[in-house]
Amino acid sequence: MTINELRKQYPNEASCRLFFETVIWADGRVCPHCGSIKSWNIKGESARAGLYECGGCGHQFTVTTKTPMHSTKLPLWTWLLAMYLIASSSKGISSVVLGRLIGTKQPTAWKLGHAIRAMMTLVPTELPLLMGIVELDEKYLGGRPRFEEGVKHKGGTGTAKQCIAVAVEREGSVKAALVPHAGDSALRPFVTAAVDPAAYLMSDHNPAYVRIAEEFAGHSFVDHSDREYARGEVHNNTAESYNAILERAKIGVFHQMSKEHMQRYVDEAAFRWNQRYPQVKRTKAGKEKVVMKPFPVMEKIRNLLKVAFHVQIRWTPNSSIYAIT
Repeated sequence: MTINELRKQYPNEASCRLFFETVIWADGRVCPHCGSIKSWNIKGESARAGLYECGGCGHQFTVTTKTPMHSTKLPLWTWLLAMYLIASSSKGISSVVLGRLIGTKQPTAWKLGHAIRAMMTLVPTELPLLMGIVELDEKYLGGRPRFEEGVKHKGGTGTAKQCIAVAVEREGSVKAALVPHAGDSALRPFVTAAVDPAAYLMSDHNPAYVRIAEEFAGHSFVDHSDREYARGEVHNNTAESYNAILERAKIGVFHQMSKEHMQRYVDEAAFRWNQRYPQVKRTKAGKEKVVMKPFPVMEKIRNLLKVAFHVQIRWTPNSSIYAIT
């Protein structure tokens, strides 16, 4: 779907609001304050469009109440267009470019982008445990140290970069989270929460994975220190591919990710990765090859809105943001 087709399908605020209500309230309208299913539309010249009153608690609400769009002054078309742009991009979109495309100032686009990422953060919580062959890896994400004459800066664990734990199901989903370090005590809770005990683990030669794997069906690893990156089907290159997407997003799109907000950027990359399905294609040589095809962009937007009623984004006094869950 192109932007012109999107605008033709949702030409005004009423059609955008109906789309949001249809997805967010797919099982019927629910009061976000008390959970009551009894409510009625408030009509009149002074009433806002899409305003309802709860028959249980008496509070008024709209489809954006207690979502990342709570109390928004932006048209719903602006939100829909921003979701379209972020969901259809390959590695993300900066707030400067997003603001230019949706017609807002950069700070507004920055907050709006994080509000959409807050919804992306919730999608992985709906995913089942990773099964089958699951690849594990860790990624250190952050800026390059400032140049100092005669000083050689260490990489990976020798830096102050943020450590990110990654678990990827082959031809399936990815889960990633910020962890304090790449040791057993930090990685074990993440792997236990993300991976099914019946899964077969594959990783590099991090000793932590060897100990963690004792709780799972099996474990194979490659030794990167010996320049071994694949041994037949034994590798963690799929997890490395997700790490590469994070690195390219930082270098080519966002340029800087603060540790305060980095989890949302990690979840944005995970959301984009998970909104795909495997498709078998035949190569010119006649062999079958599995490729990952992205979901249609409107399906991605629907999957975002399905989890919208969970979190809100608020400005802080120093012009940062924080999430209310």
